[in-house]
Amino acid sequence: MGIVERKEREKEHRKEEILDAAQKVFFEKGLATATMDEIAEAAELSKGTLYLYYKSKEDMYLSVMMRGMEVLYKIYEPIVASNDTSVQKLAKFGDTYKDFFHSHRSFFRMFYFLQAPHFHKQVSEEMRQACSMESRKMWDLVIGVLKRGMEEGVFRSDLNPVEVAIILWSSATALLLRVDSEGETWKERMNIDLEHTLEMSNTLLFEAILTDHGRAEFATMK
Repeated sequence: MGIVERKEREKEHRKEEILDAAQKVFFEKGLATATMDEIAEAAELSKGTLYLYYKSKEDMYLSVMMRGMEVLYKIYEPIVASNDTSVQKLAKFGDTYKDFFHSHRSFFRMFYFLQAPHFHKQVSEEMRQACSMESRKMWDLVIGVLKRGMEEGVFRSDLNPVEVAIILWSSATALLLRVDSEGETWKERMNIDLEHTLEMSNTLLFEAILTDHGRAEFATMK
């Protein structure tokens, strides 16, 4: 290994060590209250050293968040590669998204800080593009399954697969966010299990995009 290659490997290793420390701090304190000083302390580095690798706290946050996106992608990828039907694959996407929420709650929460307008102002264009590419990988998996199902005649071909993907994702995410923040409240006050509500919502939306052929297959899966 040459000097250049060794230095590049050492740089990447240091970046991962910094992200390990940042992940710990962000998981414990969130973006708003976490500081670069705390991350530097956790990484056992000077704050100035952090800025040699990341332009801002927000860039570092996105880098950690993309770890979560990669975890979810690696869960979805085998589903797409399996011999399951398109109907089965789409149903498994919903189930595994809920599983991801339970097993990687901190990553799930990180995904939605992107909705804060002030957050975007602090993110570099380079990191914005990297995050967009990582996100697109996930969307391509889901949209690909929807397109295939439309070609097979199990999903309605009069629908836009991108819009369908957005609807399914938005509905599931909104309910999971409520499970996260208000789940116990709904149980106590209204005797409603929001996770059951999520399952019902997924089923209703799922059936709305199925053809008669798709519904016949879906009925055998219940």
